[in-house]
Amino acid sequence: MLSKAARAAIATPQNDVHVSIATAWEIAIKRGLGKLRIAADVAAALQSEEFVLLPIALAHVDAVAELPPLHRDPFDRMLIAQAKHEGMRLVTCDQEIAAYDVARLW
Repeated sequence: MLSKAARAAIATPQNDVHVSIATAWEIAIKRGLGKLRIAADVAAALQSEEFVLLPIALAHVDAVAELPPLHRDPFDRMLIAQAKHEGMRLVTCDQEIAAYDVARLW
């Protein structure tokens, strides 16, 4: 569940909302395992919301290698690296991510 602040930021038309391919990948895995229920396939769900998809670039891969080993989840580490590299805020309530020098919204 998203916080009020996160929902408001996402709903603000002036804000570009980027969704990492890493997030789409993780959603697809959880959907396939039956841990997450969404009505449409992942691509259709993201496209219907008009999110801007953020590809995983080689620079993001290199940025992951530079992160201190504070968080073990590979998807979260990629999101942290992407947010830092792209100068974006990461929407998360994960307290382990707070240990990184990355702008967050929650």
